[in-house]
Amino acid sequence: MKLSMAEQETYPLVAIEPVANAQNEWVALNVRLAPGADLSQRLHTVFGTPDLLAAVAPLDCLLTLDDPLHLTAEVLALLPADRVGFVIDANALVTDGVAQKLVELHACGYRIWLDGDIPDGVTAPPALRSVARNCRVAPLPPGRLVALFAPHIAYGVDSARRFFGCEIAGFDWFIGDYAYDPDIAPSPDDDGSSRRRILTLLGLLARDADSCELEEQVKQDPALAYNLLKLVNSAAFTVATQVTSFGQAITVLGRRQLQRWLQLLLYARQQPDGLPNLLLPLAARRGAQLEALARLQGDDRDAQDLAFMTGVFSLLDRLLHMPMSEIAAELYLPEDVYGALVHHSGQLGAWLELVDANPTETVLQAAGVSLEHWWSSQLHAYHWAIEVGRNV
Repeated sequence: MKLSMAEQETYPLVAIEPVANAQNEWVALNVRLAPGADLSQRLHTVFGTPDLLAAVAPLDCLLTLDDPLHLTAEVLALLPADRVGFVIDANALVTDGVAQKLVELHACGYRIWLDGDIPDGVTAPPALRSVARNCRVAPLPPGRLVALFAPHIAYGVDSARRFFGCEIAGFDWFIGDYAYDPDIAPSPDDDGSSRRRILTLLGLLARDADSCELEEQVKQDPALAYNLLKLVNSAAFTVATQVTSFGQAITVLGRRQLQRWLQLLLYARQQPDGLPNLLLPLAARRGAQLEALARLQGDDRDAQDLAFMTGVFSLLDRLLHMPMSEIAAELYLPEDVYGALVHHSGQLGAWLELVDANPTETVLQAAGVSLEHWWSSQLHAYHWAIEVGRNV
């Protein structure tokens, strides 16, 4: 069903990108709204309720703007300086009043990053020394950025090679698709044995195997057992009593919930002292957002579970470095999940395409998703991904 334009215009379209540090931890979310004369009004709508900042807590929120003059007093009253920073296009400095506006914002405690090279004939305020740069299109700065004014932000980081180059150049926070590059993968000591065992467990759950068969698989892998108990007792899952054994986990959670966190643990770090896997929160976000879209359109619990599974499994080809068709065939997935993962077919496939990019209003309308539902699903998904990333 297509939505009317009136329904589509009830909420601004917001693009959200995770910001990670060199330790593969999310530290902030970068928020972008399309430029336009009504930007101040749309910013007021987005930040006028506590939903956004509450959803991303304890992470910070970065707001990327071409022109800081849209930050009116009414908008700034909604943006706490200890939670929100501004990434400002350096070209805005040629406009009268912008430099003074940025100095005033800095004096009020807001963190300011100047994005790009300072225009010729313009002097940047001395206090504004934190840098943001599109490293996909702009050369890296000569020498190394001054750590005193860190963190510096590199965006457009689309490969492991670019990530390592930006890190050497002194950038501290990173935005981009580099998490999907196999060369950014965890330690070479990872032999994939835990992942293979999880896939076996998921197969056993799918055929409703006895609990003793499930426990026997976990007993063969102490690291997996530890990760399972750590996750199930975390804030990402609401459990009334502490779970201390795998058998208890099955009893307390039930197989539906057990299946969910096994799906997530495919992406968990395989070595106790290894870096977190950047794919984990990305997969969690996809699963949670597809589940939310299913719930918001009134689907039943089983359909929501399949939507969650589709989102989480959608990055397995990146994780396992195998064609998705081979992975999906081995998992004996339901037909609509298989079609979504391999061919992007059906409604689940259409939703996957939405979460793969920053969709336009026209694309959302064609998919039958209102802006309000899209925004609600984004907030739920990022909140849950943050919880999972902090606890796995």
